[in-house]
Amino acid sequence: MAVAVVNIIYWLASLSFIVGLKQMSHPKTARKGNNFMFIGMMAAILVTIILPYQSLNGNLVWILGGVISGSLIGLKLAQKVQMTEMPQLVSLFNGFGGLGALVIAFIELSNFSIPIMGAGIRYFVLLMTLVVGSIAFSGSMGAFLKLHGKWKDKRSLSKKYLAHFFLLTCGILIFVMVLGELNNRLIISVLCISAGAYGIFFVGNIGGGDMPVVISFLNSITGISSALAGLIFDSQIMLISGILVGASGTVLTIIMCLAMNRSIKQVFLGGPISKSKKNSSEEIDKVVQEIGYSDLAMLLAFSKNVIIVPGYGMAVAKAQKVCKQIEDQIRSNHVDLKYAIHPVAGRMPGHMNVLLAEANVSYDKLMDLEEANEEFKNTDVALVIGANDVINPAATNSEDSPIYGMPVLRVWDAKNVIVLKRSLSTGYAGVENPLFNMENTKLLFGDAKDTLVKVCDELKSCI
Repeated sequence: MAVAVVNIIYWLASLSFIVGLKQMSHPKTARKGNNFMFIGMMAAILVTIILPYQSLNGNLVWILGGVISGSLIGLKLAQKVQMTEMPQLVSLFNGFGGLGALVIAFIELSNFSIPIMGAGIRYFVLLMTLVVGSIAFSGSMGAFLKLHGKWKDKRSLSKKYLAHFFLLTCGILIFVMVLGELNNRLIISVLCISAGAYGIFFVGNIGGGDMPVVISFLNSITGISSALAGLIFDSQIMLISGILVGASGTVLTIIMCLAMNRSIKQVFLGGPISKSKKNSSEEIDKVVQEIGYSDLAMLLAFSKNVIIVPGYGMAVAKAQKVCKQIEDQIRSNHVDLKYAIHPVAGRMPGHMNVLLAEANVSYDKLMDLEEANEEFKNTDVALVIGANDVINPAATNSEDSPIYGMPVLRVWDAKNVIVLKRSLSTGYAGVENPLFNMENTKLLFGDAKDTLVKVCDELKSCI
């Protein structure tokens, strides 16, 4: 009877995950979907703890202690984290999910007896759980350090080859251990360390501009590690939830790769090492045109169509709410304003969407890449706030550029392009941007939030 009850609740919890994911595909139902999945997960956890109570042998206090302390830590983090730090938080969550699978696999391997008739497949699954969990943990911690600015973004061939070496080492060790029926704690530790080293060098050799792809990839392998752990314990709920996370993360990784003109192979093996070539001396010697606060305010107030292009600079400056204020001001003057969102703008998928939603920007005003590129042709002003690589025309016309072929927002098709930047430094990809030298482009230097506040003040006298 107890087993039937557990299975029914697991089935209902799995259904809540699927329904919740569907609801999270649209901002209007995302919160509801998140709550729906939370209820399903809590039900699955509670039934897992409560129903087999007799077999816990006094460990219930430890289990509940872990659940409660972990929940309190998560709640505290969620309350304190800034929206600009959300990518770091996601990386931490990914990492701890991988660490959980790693610990489970290591303990099970330590107690595993070989040879056992028919145990080869189970042994292989345990080893794969150990490897994938270790990669997810170390890679996510590396991504966290990079996103937090604690790990400098320096790529090299040595990191690339070391990543390949440790990945190959993992493959050889698994092959030898399964076929040779070896279950030695020292070898298991070497396998775990090799997988962790691969995760570190894999992330270490990927540029900061590729972080959205990395986060999606690490999210997918964390789900895979959970699914493998579900196979170990014959847990339907772990298997289903892991598959959902792994599948959605994989699909998102593919979408991100297409958006950045990268292949899955390049990401998986640590990315190519290519140096951006400098623009011609003619382009570098050109003096950029600047614009003042009042001129920008006048231009925005008396345009018909304006498109704001947000980037990570907007997130760092926390300027999304000021963008909304500008939107409200110029709308009162019958100006049509929309937002163009590049799939990999920011440091994680959907980063800009979340920030703008926090500022109560209507989801209907957000345009994706293809729609925005059509709209730019009829736009009076394209206002770029802290974006760089995703608006670089070199991606379309410079075959020597490392980002050539990457789909970008064609802001230069607008009549006027205004770029808000702190300086003329390159973006996260380290590539020069010839957009800044174009005749229809003007720059306004400074902190994005401070700049937009001053533009807001100027707009009051224009409207």
